[in-house]
Amino acid sequence: MTTTALKEPVRDTSPGAAREPRRRTGRIRRVGLPYLLLLPALLLELLVHLVPMAIGIVMSFKELTQFYIRDWGSAPWSGFGNYKVSVDFDAPVGEALLHSFFVTVGFTLLSVALCWLIGTAAAVFMQDTFRGRGLLRALFLVPYALPVYAAVITWVFMFQHDNGLVNHVLHDQLHLTDKPSFWLIGDNSFYALLTVSVWKGWPFAFLIVMAGLQNIPRELYEAAALDGAGMWQQIRRITLPSLRPVNQVLVLVLFLWTFNDFNTPYVLFGKAAPEAADLISVHIYQASFVTWNFGTGSAMSVLLLLFLLVVTGLYLLFTSRGRRAADV
Repeated sequence: MTTTALKEPVRDTSPGAAREPRRRTGRIRRVGLPYLLLLPALLLELLVHLVPMAIGIVMSFKELTQFYIRDWGSAPWSGFGNYKVSVDFDAPVGEALLHSFFVTVGFTLLSVALCWLIGTAAAVFMQDTFRGRGLLRALFLVPYALPVYAAVITWVFMFQHDNGLVNHVLHDQLHLTDKPSFWLIGDNSFYALLTVSVWKGWPFAFLIVMAGLQNIPRELYEAAALDGAGMWQQIRRITLPSLRPVNQVLVLVLFLWTFNDFNTPYVLFGKAAPEAADLISVHIYQASFVTWNFGTGSAMSVLLLLFLLVVTGLYLLFTSRGRRAADV
């Protein structure tokens, strides 16, 4: 036997060895096909969200005013000048932004708390079987299903001073006020905005909590009832702990939606929101498209993005630690 014959590799000609490359190719196709199908959506996401976000960040470092609208790339570079103006709280621009920030924080906390409370109470109430439950569920979801413009413009007519339904009920029928109130101007504008936001947002909380309640075994409630636990004890000991993962996501989504809400205050008040209802989204719009200072408006938008990223990261960090501690 020669040396060449000894070094020549032995080839496996069995049917299993021939099928192995085909299996590997089929596995690659199965794994890669979902990513290939997601590619168009990822490209659209890149064009619709990420590219404008990057352009906005670049604009925040430029002195982009109405004089450079036709060719914004030729606007002079200002560095962090727009950010310094935005966070200079002793100057009018920074002071107005800080006031808008505090108004938005208070509005968001109240709106999220009320949406969660009303939605959770309605979802727990709808767990019991009674006649007309399906119709009532459909009615509860009407505010969430309506287009934002149609829903808010209806509230605009209801909040009218002379012939609005709100003043007609509170003043003419219930006699709770001495005279008809102005709801779309002054301090009452905050309560009008909060009312519309809660009316529009609580059905979403109701829908999410109701879906979460379906995963709680009914045997837990039956065993608790046999042990003598009342309704409030069952909600405290069974319902709320079981809904903790759902509520963590729900509260975060409601917070981000409410803090960034632009449609509701814009349709309710127009371009110039009252000082008591000056949400930061409308404030940035006014700084950008009313005063034509797009550089400062872009800097405010970037600061808002950073704030929301920090809040979201801290929220996820604390909730994940609490979940691990509860599991232990």
